[in-house]
Amino acid sequence: MSIKFKKSELSNGIRVMSEFHPGSRAVSIGVWVLTGTRDEVPEIAGMSHLLEHLVFKGTNSRSAYQIAKSLEALGGDLNAYTTREYTCYHALVLKDHWEKALDVLSDLVSNMHLNQKEFGLEKGVILQEIAMSEDNHEDVIYDIFYDQVYGAHPLGRPILGTPKSIALMNQKQVMSYYKKNYTGKNIIISAAGCLDHEDFMAGVQKHLGRKQKSALKNTRKKPRWLKRRHVVEKQAEQVHMLMGLPTASFKDKYRFEAVILNTLLGGGMTSKLYQSVREKKGLVYSIFSSLNTNIDSGMLNIYAGTEAKNVRKVGDLISAEFAKLRKKGISKNDVEMFKTQVTGSILLGSDDIENRMTSLAVNEMVFGQYRSVESVIEEINEVNVDTVNHYLRHEIDLSQASGVLLGPGVNDVKDWWEGIEL
Repeated sequence: MSIKFKKSELSNGIRVMSEFHPGSRAVSIGVWVLTGTRDEVPEIAGMSHLLEHLVFKGTNSRSAYQIAKSLEALGGDLNAYTTREYTCYHALVLKDHWEKALDVLSDLVSNMHLNQKEFGLEKGVILQEIAMSEDNHEDVIYDIFYDQVYGAHPLGRPILGTPKSIALMNQKQVMSYYKKNYTGKNIIISAAGCLDHEDFMAGVQKHLGRKQKSALKNTRKKPRWLKRRHVVEKQAEQVHMLMGLPTASFKDKYRFEAVILNTLLGGGMTSKLYQSVREKKGLVYSIFSSLNTNIDSGMLNIYAGTEAKNVRKVGDLISAEFAKLRKKGISKNDVEMFKTQVTGSILLGSDDIENRMTSLAVNEMVFGQYRSVESVIEEINEVNVDTVNHYLRHEIDLSQASGVLLGPGVNDVKDWWEGIEL
């Protein structure tokens, strides 16, 4: 039997989709709540992430230990994460245990039980997580960068919130947010593996069919990019450099050109920046680029870690690579090589049912439809040297480049942008 996709919808608006993989021993299930950091007002910054933690502290029928034991005792995995645009609760189990996994996931998003003690303890855990993140300079520089380029827009806020916003939150606010956002139309449930869609649909109906249909009005606004140059003096082993440009969103017609450009610039050891800055000059241990994409916006980032004395040299080399690409264009051979690299990565990832489960939900969120692996590969195949060079020269506004330096001695090189022309 071949892989089959099916989609249904409950009367309360919950969307349910599955992809049947007959050869898999496992089933991956995700419950996706369409609320994240960008849906929070400043007073409750970090609420989505705090809530993701709190649901694991207990429900009306399970203690925190019982939740942890429920799937772990079966050899399965239960976890969750929060992004700027959604919160995901997910499980991976053997195919015979998918009903148990769905039961537990449904319990988490429907029956959270809060008590004063656990609420206070978990706020303390989040405050420790925020403090710990401050020590991870490679991560914290991204939060600083988002704050700089998006400013007061909700996308500019850290997912964890701030010590002040977390400290001031109370149980009433949390329960209100939970009840308002964890409702029918705000929920997508996806599954991939060896399970029957009709059986799965019946299970979702049983556990979540009584959820309210209402959904909050979409108040999301597209962010405005702010061109910023910023330095943060901080004790560290090295200087962390992060540059970025506004680029394609999930829905942009040039989204795959952006993927190819990102892979070519800093997507691996064969990338232009890795070869020119690390391999040929030895100025960094780590340098890479990344696409950070939202439904209505996106950015292309370039990260490097180096000594303060080498900041200008690294910046000049990055600038030189952009200058070469703009002047000479990207060659047909390079475009084909990096298309092959991206295609290979997608095909290898498609063998992982957790990746497939995630893909089902993300495509539903962004496009409102199913996109098979084959259809994605077809879109990538349509990318060619002309479309990539057009994207580079006409869709990327290099004058909007922003950057952050974090580390020791950065005040002495705060004019590092002088002479750099991205």
